[in-house]
Amino acid sequence: MATKRMNILVYAGNGSTVESVKHCLYSLRRLLSPRHAVITVSGDAIIKEPWTASCALLVFPGGADLGYCRTLNGEGNRRISQYVERGGLYLGFCAGGYYGSKRCEFEVGNKKLEVVGNRELAFFPGTCRGCAFSGFVYHSEAGTRAPPLKVSKTALVKGSVPDNFRSYYNGGGVFVDAPEFKDKGVEVLASFTDKLDVDPGEGSASVVYCKVGDGAAVLTSTHPEFAAVNLDPNVDVPGFDKIVKALKEDEKQRTDFLKACLLKLGLHVNQEQTTIPSLSRLHLSSAVVSNTAKLIEALQDIITMQDGEEYIRDENDIFHLEKPATWSLGLLANALPGATEKNPESEESGNAEDQDKIIDYNEIMKRLVVHDKDQPESKDTPYFNHQAYFANLKHYESQSRENGETFGKNILYGEVVTSTNTMLEKNTQILRRLPTGFTATATVQVAGRGRGTNVWVSPAGSLMFSTAIRHPMSLMAQAPVVFLQYLAALAIVQGVQTYDHGFQRVPVRLKWPNDIFAADPTDPSGKTFVKIGGILVNSHYSTSEYLSVVGVGLNTTNPSPTTSLNALNPPAPFTLEKLLARILTCFSSLYNRFTRTGFDKYFEDLYYKHWLHSEQIVTLEAEGGIRARIKGITRDWGLLRAEELGWEDRATGKVLTLQSDSNSFDFFKGLIKRKE
Repeated sequence: MATKRMNILVYAGNGSTVESVKHCLYSLRRLLSPRHAVITVSGDAIIKEPWTASCALLVFPGGADLGYCRTLNGEGNRRISQYVERGGLYLGFCAGGYYGSKRCEFEVGNKKLEVVGNRELAFFPGTCRGCAFSGFVYHSEAGTRAPPLKVSKTALVKGSVPDNFRSYYNGGGVFVDAPEFKDKGVEVLASFTDKLDVDPGEGSASVVYCKVGDGAAVLTSTHPEFAAVNLDPNVDVPGFDKIVKALKEDEKQRTDFLKACLLKLGLHVNQEQTTIPSLSRLHLSSAVVSNTAKLIEALQDIITMQDGEEYIRDENDIFHLEKPATWSLGLLANALPGATEKNPESEESGNAEDQDKIIDYNEIMKRLVVHDKDQPESKDTPYFNHQAYFANLKHYESQSRENGETFGKNILYGEVVTSTNTMLEKNTQILRRLPTGFTATATVQVAGRGRGTNVWVSPAGSLMFSTAIRHPMSLMAQAPVVFLQYLAALAIVQGVQTYDHGFQRVPVRLKWPNDIFAADPTDPSGKTFVKIGGILVNSHYSTSEYLSVVGVGLNTTNPSPTTSLNALNPPAPFTLEKLLARILTCFSSLYNRFTRTGFDKYFEDLYYKHWLHSEQIVTLEAEGGIRARIKGITRDWGLLRAEELGWEDRATGKVLTLQSDSNSFDFFKGLIKRKE
């Protein structure tokens, strides 16, 4: 078994600042998506979860490295060091640079700011000493500068490498005597050219590369991840507008330098920056057109009027309700002579520069087009054919032997959305009024969510949807809500393998508790599996039922970041509309049976037929590192059953049960960790 390292983890725990984390996400997503998922990780997750196997790069942003120490000294740093030494990558900006050095010397002699001490990671085997330039003030731009950096073209040889550029600076240090550590695998990537306010020793290294075992680290004192477009020139600090202007002039060089650093670490970097698309309109429709009006009727008590327009103001989002006719008038206006050309699906306004900056998507009003007369036409939703979807849904529904409502008869579609899960789960007023089986789907997600620290990269070509289920409390004794994740996983495998004639051999499997794996098409032996999908279920109790949102992400036609269904040589290419219809009809059939029978032997046999873990030997970290053999899951609460092994892996007779929400399963290392 092997895994592809997909995640770029940006530390967002104790010590980091919100702004620095945002800048990291902004720049790294543009350079590394969609091949990598750039997401945040907490200190608790670094200490307790099995993140290392799927992590391509661990990033520590600006902030205060003492906070990093308080959280991660000991076990956290041991795991980070081991990860890097075994081939992992570390990128530390400013505070992350201090933290990755053997010794930190910050504002020595300044009683209010002084921080001095050794650091456990010690990727740079010397001292990071700061502030390189005086005037630093926490949570302020008062000490900000844009110092020129001289770039080493002998150390950076890949990409378009600038000779020099100006970089955002606010409190970073200098890597003392960096050239003297050349024999220890240290290379100077960039140096300050201005006179420093501390002793830099030999050289004035501002960015260093450090070989660490089989891995590597890049540490910086400045912030090459800070783009000028995200800095406010109107901040009340004398001269800050001139700093922003200087940084804006060197934007291309900044980007090229950051690319070169990532290439130095061995990452695959986009030749052109990937821009985050603007949110599009949402389209509400139904298999039976008249049912769309019934959906709106059910929401009537939370719809408010303002200036003759209808709005729904929920906990997370504000939705502006539009009729297709109103929207068409807007399109007509854009087509008139003299009108500014504009994407009619775009939510954003203003110039391109304004659109290409850090965006708080929760603050953007979502426009919801209500199709209560006809289903959306292809010109309205060019990347999702509603007619094909509903036709396939009807076809598959006719083949079902289960009674009950078919999922997906009412759908909400957006070309570009935040997250289908967030739109349903975080807007509880709407969720409480939706029927079971209501599904939200999208072509692209810009803020997708995953289980724990994981995220499923959501580029075009990935099937993304979330389905609402109202699970009655009266069913909990025989049909606990925890099994929804297992039903969804089964529905995906069934949907793929019953998509059409000849698809039953498409090699997709289940990983406990909620991941979808496929045989790696690059391995002719068929023994290597890679993740192609994930499931996220959120449930909360409301009156006499559980309101659950089941989110699914499945690589279908897109080759990155791992592989996709269409790369598995199916008899014919999958289409998103048909596959969504098939998975939803399978899901509804499985759910309707489950409400009658619970997770009985039929489900048990079906689940084991497709999962990867039969008789797998694992290590139970929370049980003192004992070895155990996976035997299955319990029918009552879906717990993982593991048989303890003793001498020479002989069964001791003791059986342990493990809860999915309390444990993480690193399949590739045979390790089950307790989440606390």
